[in-house]
Amino acid sequence: MTSPSTHGPLAGVDLADPRTHAERDLGAVWQQLRTEAPVIWHPAGQAGFWVVSRHADALAVYRDPEGFTSTRGNVLATLLAGGDPAGGQMLVVSDGPRNLEIRRRLLRAFTPAALRQLGEQIATCTRTLVQTAVDRGTCEFSADVAEHIPLAAICDLMQIPEVDRRTLLGHARATLAADTATATELDARVARSEILMYFARLTRRRKDLPGDDIVGLLLQLCREPLALSQQELLLNCYSLLLGGDETSRLALVGSLHALAEFPDEWRRLRRREVTVDTAVEELLRWTTPTLHAGRTAAQPRTLAGQAIAPGQIVTVWNCSADFDPDEFCEPDRLDLGRKPNRHLAFGHGHHFCLGAQLARIELAALLEALLATTATIELAGPPRRLFSNFLTGFSTLPVLLTPAP
Repeated sequence: MTSPSTHGPLAGVDLADPRTHAERDLGAVWQQLRTEAPVIWHPAGQAGFWVVSRHADALAVYRDPEGFTSTRGNVLATLLAGGDPAGGQMLVVSDGPRNLEIRRRLLRAFTPAALRQLGEQIATCTRTLVQTAVDRGTCEFSADVAEHIPLAAICDLMQIPEVDRRTLLGHARATLAADTATATELDARVARSEILMYFARLTRRRKDLPGDDIVGLLLQLCREPLALSQQELLLNCYSLLLGGDETSRLALVGSLHALAEFPDEWRRLRRREVTVDTAVEELLRWTTPTLHAGRTAAQPRTLAGQAIAPGQIVTVWNCSADFDPDEFCEPDRLDLGRKPNRHLAFGHGHHFCLGAQLARIELAALLEALLATTATIELAGPPRRLFSNFLTGFSTLPVLLTPAP
């Protein structure tokens, strides 16, 4: 935990503290930062980090991998701890031509053609889960519906046996966020180790018959010319599992919360006054599950008038950029018909989310299932937020779903 600033727009705010994001509404803070100090220094430990809050400045960082590198880490906690030991080995914390070539090869698993059959399975699974929840009336949407959809999808893409999935889900949820403020870094480290050991066993069993799923593609990349090491293989399996599960689940839960909070927008969607496609993009903007993306300045840069020195940590706050009025008209209003919608829920540039299309398919499947089964969506109790300075969303969401006539 760092010390909060004592003056300026960040007075009393510690962005590195998970409780800040779980227990406070920072909307007014982000608005003031975008207006008065769009790039500002946040003290932390012996040094600190830059906070980038405007959409245009966020794009400038994302589009400049030579000036702002990911190789020391992309999460504030690891950057403040001295850097990510997976830097240069895991795609999300690597840069350069080799990284881009590995991404290009893996994208084969995420093309529309490759995802077509999986999309049909996701639609069927989601319809069943939502119908069951509607039949019951009230449910805890995160546990009863949302967590099953992305977990099944990414595990299908990685050909992870059904029997292993629930255990993996528990470990994945403990790595980047927590349901309570009492979770420790030791809990997260143990969970990460369990996931890596699982993939060590899985890839050992499959090395002679890799297949054409994501794990199979990574196993193929262990051969020449890219020759991924065993460490790179395991770290990228770990990263793809987390990326395919956690953020998508939070987007699904946050989307249902948004529809409950804005019933007029839900009615617009039910009347087909807006399309599912535009609704998906707006709900991704509204939820923006990844709070920030971390970088390290590799070269001197000037951003919004601030001189940034090599070696300094730079954090792009997607949760602020996606509510920037210079980019989005009336950003604090949910508008399911919003066009254009250049949100940063998936990041941007060289590290744009590999599974973006899969996440869109999952959210579209949820909306179609709700449209087919549900008349009204209401909160049935107070939701509970995650404790994290990297991910944002609800760990629990009790809802009442009224069946469609």
